[in-house]
Amino acid sequence: MSLIGKEILPFKASAYNSGTGEFIDVTHENLKGQWSIVCFYPADFTFVCPTELGDLQDQYATLKQLGAEVYSVSTDTHFTHKAWHDHSDVISKLEYIMIGDPSQTISRNFDVLDEEAGLAQRGTFLIDPDGIVQTVEINADGIGRDASVLVDKIKAAQYVRNNPGEVCPAKWKEGEETLKPSLDLVGKI
Repeated sequence: MSLIGKEILPFKASAYNSGTGEFIDVTHENLKGQWSIVCFYPADFTFVCPTELGDLQDQYATLKQLGAEVYSVSTDTHFTHKAWHDHSDVISKLEYIMIGDPSQTISRNFDVLDEEAGLAQRGTFLIDPDGIVQTVEINADGIGRDASVLVDKIKAAQYVRNNPGEVCPAKWKEGEETLKPSLDLVGKI
């Protein structure tokens, strides 16, 4: 079942704040009030995962400028996140929050838990300030994601939110023409 248009479910978890080097508690309420990107990945100390999290860090400043906060989530503990942060050249550069989900509650809430493996799948969720899921991307374990596409997705989601009655066509970039769905457009696109 799709999570698009649905409010995120309650959770509480411990996290490692890579930016401050502190352990913190995070709940579903932290994902509200601003745009949030939740990036699930299978496990710390693996292979594709650090490339994805590093790529997400490369986009972090731009995402913050757009009013978005980034949270990575795996079924590892917040202690494991800190250890990985302390020992990996790529992960040591992260500045965003790394949520531990050893109870698998968050992974289940977002429907990305591989029950057999006990690990999260590669899922990326864009959540609006009301806590409503706006976009979802889920990849197989061997396929890494491209964080640069999140910039355009956030811009499009923000535009649609701020301009009711308008929609963004495929490959839309900020400043380009949008569409106003109406009977006049049927069959003319």
